[in-house]
Amino acid sequence: MKKIVTFGEIMLRLAPEGYMRFVQAEKFGATYGGGEANVAVSLANLGMKAAFVTKLPSHEIGQCALNSLSRFGVDVSHIARGGSRLGIYFLEKGASQRPSKVIYDRAGASISTAEPADFDWEAIFEGADWFHFTGITPALSPGVAQICAEALTVAKRMNVSVSCDLNYRKNLWSREDASRTMGELMKRVDVCIANEEDAADVFGIHAKQSDVVSGKIDRDGYTDVAKALAKRFGFKRVAITLRESLSANDNVWSAMLYIPETETPYFSKKYPVHIVDRVGGGDSFGAGLIYASLSDCAPQDAIEFAVAASCLKHSIEGDFNLVSVDEVAKLAGGDGSGRVQR
Repeated sequence: MKKIVTFGEIMLRLAPEGYMRFVQAEKFGATYGGGEANVAVSLANLGMKAAFVTKLPSHEIGQCALNSLSRFGVDVSHIARGGSRLGIYFLEKGASQRPSKVIYDRAGASISTAEPADFDWEAIFEGADWFHFTGITPALSPGVAQICAEALTVAKRMNVSVSCDLNYRKNLWSREDASRTMGELMKRVDVCIANEEDAADVFGIHAKQSDVVSGKIDRDGYTDVAKALAKRFGFKRVAITLRESLSANDNVWSAMLYIPETETPYFSKKYPVHIVDRVGGGDSFGAGLIYASLSDCAPQDAIEFAVAASCLKHSIEGDFNLVSVDEVAKLAGGDGSGRVQR
């Protein structure tokens, strides 16, 4: 069984019922999630050995977050405990032409106070095949950025493959800070994952003839983006998710995978998605790509599996993608009817 380690923040998610607005809500549902935690849960559900690394407060709310991972079989044995609080994000689901809205309350969370001594990366990477993090994590604090750099150094020394989802968040740091920090970290990354906007926001690499606001996606433009990223950082693979937003409820979802060695782009089929919950959609794509890569899938099969996994996530409440390999394989193979299974 392949082992994957992910490192980042898990937060408490508070959301009004259904499609209520914040100002209407009299109660909020509580779940947990965060980029790298979502990847770990997805991979555990796909049958991989997944470990999540973070720092959580020692009180009961920190334990609730830990429990939310262990219930799905994620290895939480390397999670450090300390600090005073768990980060929170509030989610208001969008509908029709009203977009979803997220409000963060994460300042001073335990993970942002983490120190290098909290993590023994050689022990954490023992027997590991893959390490995954996102651009959100080094944005949390300069100290966490240093921890990411140390983890990458050990991962490369121990021949652990590394993937990173750029995941630029403007509320955490500036484009200039992101470009400087991520520019150094990405030199030790094997597989880069991004969406339509990340490469432009972080590295100033724009897709020609595309407009994410209007939902216009140009394949050649994103092939050029992938080529530019691979040339700059030496990636072995570049994956870009392509979301054509028709409304808050309805998107067209696809992705591309670029192999620099052969200079070949592979595009998935497109899925018309009616969204139940889009949070974690990109993370489920990343998990699907990692699974397919560790399963030695051919490039076209890998991108089809990753997109199908992410497509299914859009139908599931909460951050976590709770699907099996069989379910993903059926959709990737063309069975998207949604008929009752008996």
